Amino acid sequence: MELLHGNAIVGQSGGPTTAINATLAGVISGAMNADCIDKVYGMRNGIDGLLADRVVLLNELFTERADFERLKRTPAAALGSCRKKLPKEEDKDYEATFERIIEIFKKYDIRYFFYIGGNDSMDTVAKLSKYTTECGYEVRVIGVPKTIDNDLLGTDHTPGFGSAAKYISVTMQELLRDTAVYTVKAVTVVEIMGRDAGWLTASSELGRVLGLPSPDLVYLPERDFNMDEFFEDLSAALEKKPNIVVAVSEGLRMADGTFVGESAQSGAVDAFGHKYLSGTGKALELAIKEKLGCKVRSIELNLSQRCAAHIASKCDIEESFGVGSAAVSAAVQGVSREMMVILRDNDPGEPYSSVYGHMDIDLIANKTKFVPKHFINERGNHVTDECLNYILPLIKGECYPEYKDGLPVFATI
Repeated sequence: MELLHGNAIVGQSGGPTTAINATLAGVISGAMNADCIDKVYGMRNGIDGLLADRVVLLNELFTERADFERLKRTPAAALGSCRKKLPKEEDKDYEATFERIIEIFKKYDIRYFFYIGGNDSMDTVAKLSKYTTECGYEVRVIGVPKTIDNDLLGTDHTPGFGSAAKYISVTMQELLRDTAVYTVKAVTVVEIMGRDAGWLTASSELGRVLGLPSPDLVYLPERDFNMDEFFEDLSAALEKKPNIVVAVSEGLRMADGTFVGESAQSGAVDAFGHKYLSGTGKALELAIKEKLGCKVRSIELNLSQRCAAHIASKCDIEESFGVGSAAVSAAVQGVSREMMVILRDNDPGEPYSSVYGHMDIDLIANKTKFVPKHFINERGNHVTDECLNYILPLIKGECYPEYKDGLPVFATI
């Protein structure tokens, strides 16, 4: 196959993670080492920044191994992010938007496009892949997975999930010990991110398969939430011990589709039509107070779940860098219109290992990978050991940032 010569550009999109910059480091490193790629550019604030020609030359910023190592251990999106939805063919601004992208591509001789993101970002990859193919502009478009929600199809798991799961499971170990010191009846509700998929909430139970404390009740959005059953579960738990910890996904819904926390939400939506969620824990706190009258508090782990670099998973950071580098290798070899995936490469009972592959973007974009039914118990208030054993290898190992004067030193672009 004849090599495609030109320049590469990379962007980050959607919610940041602890590991998204490790993937960025992998793409930059891989592109700088590719003989057919001359310059590596970065989009500031994703596709939004590309359309505005906010582009930075990355070759000049990353010249030493230490530069990449620092970037790998830096949380959030060093290039900035966005939640811009590219128009559909029937939209009036469709041609103008995509013609503008091609104009920028030609200006910088872009022949390799890498977009690091989650479900909505893969929508961008799919649309751009389709347009560039139809208009005859030769560019290889690759989606690189990122999301703490672990809800992308095709990949065994997503970069960013392992570190978020590690933060949640460790924080839960600390909260369980803190809440267990009194004899007064009390309920603590911990709200965890997850609009449609409950992978992160499932990780709150990891202590159980290691013989450690774990939440007394766990509820995922894959099951309809029933308030009467919830109070039955709570009452049964409180009969066994005074201090109860409940882990809930922010996206819990009733059977009619209503979010449990909807009364505490603004109703505002993002560019992709998703409601901004929060308030599930607070809504349950108020309901428990009214129904049971016991001491109750709610805790929303919030943004810390996706930016806690001080407790990142080594497995996650290494795989995130690896999948970024593998994306460049795949593109150089002619792959396009695909998303990179991580595949588990071991039989059950053997030490965990993984390999990188790629999958047609149209099979992934705008779809969701849910926690499967057999990963949730029959009552719907816990996950199974099989679920936890799937997650456990992904949180293994520590990857601490560099520290100076007691605080971490992070990379800035």
